Amino acid sequence: MNFILETQDKDTNARTGTIQTDHGEIKTPIFMPVGTIGTVKGVHQHELRDDIRAQIILGNTYHLYLKPGLEIIQGAGGLHKFNGWEKPLLTDSGGYQVYSLSSTRNIDENGVEFRSHIDGSRHYFTPERAIDIQRVIGADIIMAFDECTPYPCDYDYAKNSMEMTHRWLKRCKDQMDKTDGLYGHSQALFPIVQGSTYTDLRRISAETIASFDMPGNAIGGLSVGEPAEELYEMTEVVTSILPKDKPRYLMGVGTPANILECIALGIDMFDCVMPTRNARHGMIFTSNGVMNMKNAKWKADFTPLDENGTSYVDSVYTKAYVRHLFHAKEYLGLQIASIHNLAFYLWLVGEARNQIEKGTFKAWKDEMVPKLSQKL
Repeated sequence: MNFILETQDKDTNARTGTIQTDHGEIKTPIFMPVGTIGTVKGVHQHELRDDIRAQIILGNTYHLYLKPGLEIIQGAGGLHKFNGWEKPLLTDSGGYQVYSLSSTRNIDENGVEFRSHIDGSRHYFTPERAIDIQRVIGADIIMAFDECTPYPCDYDYAKNSMEMTHRWLKRCKDQMDKTDGLYGHSQALFPIVQGSTYTDLRRISAETIASFDMPGNAIGGLSVGEPAEELYEMTEVVTSILPKDKPRYLMGVGTPANILECIALGIDMFDCVMPTRNARHGMIFTSNGVMNMKNAKWKADFTPLDENGTSYVDSVYTKAYVRHLFHAKEYLGLQIASIHNLAFYLWLVGEARNQIEKGTFKAWKDEMVPKLSQKL
């Protein structure tokens, strides 16, 4: 994997670049749709490719390990061939599930024991095992095994967890160095900065992560309940330290406004379940704000979902029709909403890239952020 830094904004830390992988280029800043178990819910691969224009999607190590299982994925020739996605893939290491399964897991220095959410069976992940599993899945970008701390988090716990994450990173790197990919393409390991919302810990973690000189770097443990101000403060601390010539990935973020503010802080890559999860509940993101498609006000509104045409479905479906589908409990409503929201997110980061290249990003961002957050 290689990263080419192209444009640096004159008024902020926003920048554009290109990540080169064996499965194609990724133009940054970029949003990555989440395909937890090998599928972005309710969306075909051709829609991801042609209509949403996704350049990279995610898979989740924990979920794919449990279902369909490594034997099936390896038998198919890796996740690219199993799910028919020919562009780049990224896999989370399972560290976030360590956080989310707090009632059914036990952490020690060697790794994490957990119970499957499917059948209650016991499993054990170590840093080495997380790398081996991601070798089998075959993503282009894979994540180091870490512990994602909750919010709020006691300082001593955050410090001890961060230090263990650093020790686990060394083990992940060693396992990467002594193993090979299985499918003939390269895989890049990204370490993850932790440290909760403590500035000194974030600085230490960012410096430690940077010292490993990996192809890219990720920031974890944010967007877990902390106020937006703390999200931005911690992101700014970390991006001031992480190397400028490597892509920076802010994990699990976030709202459209969050994304623009964090692009301004120097983040290149984002992922979040929000566009599809909220879509399934009738929430539509647009360039003018957020709509609840179940509301009566859209019943006879025959205008596009977004008058600015941020997704291809805007030229086909009206607010009134999509509202009708939700009230009729038709699956097509969920699908249209999911496609629209993902296309909107990709439009947003693409337009941010255009504005950075033109030198007008800050003024555009300052105009867009208040609009993106308002309820229509």
